[in-house]
Amino acid sequence: MAVSISVVLLLLILSVVFMRNGGLRFSHAMVCVLLGFVLASTSVAPTIAHGINATAEIVGGVRP
Repeated sequence: MAVSISVVLLLLILSVVFMRNGGLRFSHAMVCVLLGFVLASTSVAPTIAHGINATAEIVGGVRP
């Protein structure tokens, strides 16, 4: 458990740094993809999925 949390934090920090840099290269995108896969295997995954689904429902319900 401690190893997966540290990997998630490391990949999260790297992806934030790459996004703020403004130059998202292929290697940077791979770090973001790895972050997604690691997050999907943690206990936070259902919470993230629920939040994304709720946001999609709210945005889908907005009428222009």
